[in-house]
Amino acid sequence: MAEFIIKSKNIELDEKIRNYTGKKIKNKIVKILDKVTKTEIKFIFEKNPRINLNNKVEVTVFTAGTVIRATDSGTDVFEAVDKVSAKLERLIKKYKEKLVSRGRKNSSRKEFEEAGEENLKSKIASDKTKDLIVKVKTFALKPITPEEAVLEMELLGHDFFVFINSDTGRTAVVYRRKDQNYGLIEPST
Repeated sequence: MAEFIIKSKNIELDEKIRNYTGKKIKNKIVKILDKVTKTEIKFIFEKNPRINLNNKVEVTVFTAGTVIRATDSGTDVFEAVDKVSAKLERLIKKYKEKLVSRGRKNSSRKEFEEAGEENLKSKIASDKTKDLIVKVKTFALKPITPEEAVLEMELLGHDFFVFINSDTGRTAVVYRRKDQNYGLIEPST
């Protein structure tokens, strides 16, 4: 059984909320997705009285080959869980459809992981710049196609995604343009 972690910030989670979350999210993930290694659910209560939808839920699902993240908010915890559950289900189905359309049903992308993963490390040159950077992330780059990178970007809910282009063997970036299309940045040499 995969890890199922529930965290909270500014809110106490009782057994009723935990059971409801397990029923709405955990059971749904198990039915739809294979090879889930870990699921993290974070409940956040926004204390700002101007925020009407002050109950936020963020779900991150880690599988053998990808990470899927969905976030939504509601006026109460149960509404937020319902909304994020529906959003997560759409993302998972979209991911599975992409795998099936590529003839890779139930694939865990082992071939990419076995090809070797390198960590991307930030190198900060000056103390002045160092003070401006408030968070540093380290992650494994995988050789995938630009189309797969766009899917990964959408599943994470990000505006860009760094990857190794399996066609060229070089590091590249896909990003969402203002016109809602996608762009690809690759080095010239």
